[in-house]
Amino acid sequence: MADAEIEILILANPVEAVNGLLYVSGGGWTDHWRPAPGQGPPVVSHLGVGVTILVPWTAATTSHPLAVAIETEDGRPVGQMATQVTLTRPPGMPPGTEQRAVLALALNLVFPAAGAYRVVARLDEIVTRTVSFRVHDMPVPTQDVPLTS
Repeated sequence: MADAEIEILILANPVEAVNGLLYVSGGGWTDHWRPAPGQGPPVVSHLGVGVTILVPWTAATTSHPLAVAIETEDGRPVGQMATQVTLTRPPGMPPGTEQRAVLALALNLVFPAAGAYRVVARLDEIVTRTVSFRVHDMPVPTQDVPLTS
Protein backbone atom coordinates (compact mmCIF):
# COMPACT_ATOMS: atom_id res chain seq x y z
CA MET A 1 0.00 0.00 0.00
CA ALA A 2 1.36 3.44 -0.92
CA ASP A 3 1.70 5.88 1.97
CA ALA A 4 0.40 9.39 2.33
CA GLU A 5 3.21 11.96 2.21
CA ILE A 6 3.80 15.56 3.13
CA GLU A 7 4.25 17.26 -0.21
CA ILE A 8 4.76 20.87 0.93
CA LEU A 9 5.89 22.38 4.24
CA ILE A 10 6.43 26.14 4.03
CA LEU A 11 6.81 29.11 6.38
CA ALA A 12 4.86 32.22 5.40
CA ASN A 13 3.41 35.56 6.55
CA PRO A 14 0.51 34.47 6.55
CA VAL A 15 -0.95 31.35 4.96
CA GLU A 16 -4.59 30.32 4.42
CA ALA A 17 -6.33 27.18 3.19
CA VAL A 18 -9.60 27.90 1.39
CA ASN A 19 -11.61 25.47 -0.77
CA GLY A 20 -8.69 23.08 -1.18
CA LEU A 21 -6.24 25.83 -2.15
CA LEU A 22 -3.22 27.05 -0.21
CA TYR A 23 -2.84 30.84 -0.25
CA VAL A 24 0.69 31.88 0.71
CA SER A 25 1.88 35.45 1.24
CA GLY A 26 5.53 36.15 1.94
CA GLY A 27 6.34 32.43 1.85
CA GLY A 28 9.55 30.49 1.86
CA TRP A 29 11.53 32.64 4.25
CA THR A 30 14.43 31.45 6.41
CA ASP A 31 14.96 34.52 8.63
CA HIS A 32 12.43 35.95 11.08
CA TRP A 33 13.08 39.40 12.55
CA ARG A 34 11.39 40.37 15.80
CA PRO A 35 11.66 43.40 18.06
CA ALA A 36 14.36 42.84 20.65
CA PRO A 37 12.86 41.65 23.93
CA GLY A 38 12.82 44.40 26.52
CA GLN A 39 11.53 44.94 30.02
CA GLY A 40 7.87 44.64 28.97
CA PRO A 41 5.75 41.64 28.08
CA PRO A 42 7.27 38.82 25.96
CA VAL A 43 7.55 39.48 22.23
CA VAL A 44 4.95 37.46 20.31
CA SER A 45 5.91 36.39 16.77
CA HIS A 46 3.14 35.81 14.23
CA LEU A 47 3.87 33.31 11.47
CA GLY A 48 2.11 30.80 9.29
CA VAL A 49 2.88 27.24 8.24
CA GLY A 50 1.38 25.76 5.08
CA VAL A 51 1.13 21.98 4.63
CA THR A 52 -0.12 19.87 1.76
CA ILE A 53 -0.46 16.11 2.06
CA LEU A 54 -0.67 13.88 -0.97
CA VAL A 55 -2.89 10.87 -0.27
CA PRO A 56 -2.90 7.97 -2.73
CA TRP A 57 -6.08 6.09 -3.59
CA THR A 58 -5.16 3.14 -1.36
CA ALA A 59 -4.71 5.39 1.72
CA ALA A 60 -7.74 7.65 1.22
CA THR A 61 -10.06 6.20 3.85
CA THR A 62 -7.34 5.74 6.49
CA SER A 63 -6.80 8.24 9.30
CA HIS A 64 -3.32 9.79 9.16
CA PRO A 65 -2.03 11.50 12.34
CA LEU A 66 -0.27 14.78 11.55
CA ALA A 67 1.87 16.66 14.07
CA VAL A 68 3.64 19.94 13.32
CA ALA A 69 6.10 21.31 15.88
CA ILE A 70 8.32 24.36 16.14
CA GLU A 71 11.52 23.32 17.90
CA THR A 72 14.83 24.79 18.94
CA GLU A 73 17.91 23.58 17.11
CA ASP A 74 18.45 20.92 19.78
CA GLY A 75 14.84 19.65 19.67
CA ARG A 76 13.17 21.51 22.56
CA PRO A 77 9.52 22.30 21.69
CA VAL A 78 8.40 25.93 21.32
CA GLY A 79 4.93 25.18 19.95
CA GLN A 80 3.04 22.31 18.39
CA MET A 81 -0.26 21.11 17.02
CA ALA A 82 -1.70 17.73 16.14
CA THR A 83 -4.66 16.55 14.10
CA GLN A 84 -5.94 13.62 12.06
CA VAL A 85 -6.19 13.78 8.27
CA THR A 86 -8.79 11.51 6.67
CA LEU A 87 -10.01 11.88 3.11
CA THR A 88 -13.02 10.16 1.62
CA ARG A 89 -13.39 9.20 -2.00
CA PRO A 90 -16.09 11.36 -3.57
CA PRO A 91 -18.64 9.54 -5.74
CA GLY A 92 -17.46 9.26 -9.32
CA MET A 93 -13.75 9.64 -8.52
CA PRO A 94 -11.80 7.45 -10.95
CA PRO A 95 -9.99 4.54 -9.27
CA GLY A 96 -6.32 5.27 -8.57
CA THR A 97 -6.81 9.05 -8.22
CA GLU A 98 -4.60 10.79 -5.66
CA GLN A 99 -6.05 13.46 -3.40
CA ARG A 100 -4.49 16.42 -1.66
CA ALA A 101 -5.24 17.67 1.85
CA VAL A 102 -4.40 21.35 2.37
CA LEU A 103 -3.80 22.84 5.83
CA ALA A 104 -2.81 26.29 7.07
CA LEU A 105 -1.58 27.02 10.58
CA ALA A 106 -1.55 30.49 12.10
CA LEU A 107 0.94 30.55 14.96
CA ASN A 108 1.56 33.11 17.69
CA LEU A 109 4.78 32.09 19.43
CA VAL A 110 7.19 33.47 21.99
CA PHE A 111 10.66 32.32 20.97
CA PRO A 112 12.87 31.89 24.05
CA ALA A 113 15.89 33.49 22.35
CA ALA A 114 17.30 34.53 19.01
CA GLY A 115 18.89 31.60 17.18
CA ALA A 116 18.22 28.54 15.05
CA TYR A 117 14.82 26.82 14.98
CA ARG A 118 12.99 24.32 12.78
CA VAL A 119 9.50 23.29 11.80
CA VAL A 120 9.14 19.51 12.03
CA ALA A 121 6.19 17.73 10.41
CA ARG A 122 5.37 14.14 11.28
CA LEU A 123 2.82 12.18 9.26
CA ASP A 124 1.80 8.72 10.47
CA GLU A 125 4.31 9.28 13.33
CA ILE A 126 7.28 9.51 10.95
CA VAL A 127 9.31 12.71 10.50
CA THR A 128 8.82 13.46 6.84
CA ARG A 129 9.65 17.15 6.41
CA THR A 130 11.78 19.69 8.26
CA VAL A 131 12.29 23.39 7.50
CA SER A 132 15.03 25.29 9.33
CA PHE A 133 14.92 29.02 10.08
CA ARG A 134 16.57 31.63 12.26
CA VAL A 135 15.10 34.17 14.68
CA HIS A 136 16.89 37.53 14.89
CA ASP A 137 16.42 40.39 17.32
CA MET A 138 16.16 43.81 15.71
CA PRO A 139 18.28 46.35 17.52
CA VAL A 140 16.37 48.90 19.55
CA PRO A 141 16.77 52.31 17.94
CA THR A 142 18.72 54.70 20.10
CA GLN A 143 17.65 58.28 20.50
CA ASP A 144 20.24 60.95 20.40
CA VAL A 145 20.21 62.88 23.63
CA PRO A 146 20.81 66.58 23.02
CA LEU A 147 23.89 67.89 24.70
CA THR A 148 23.31 70.73 27.09
CA SER A 149 25.88 73.17 28.26
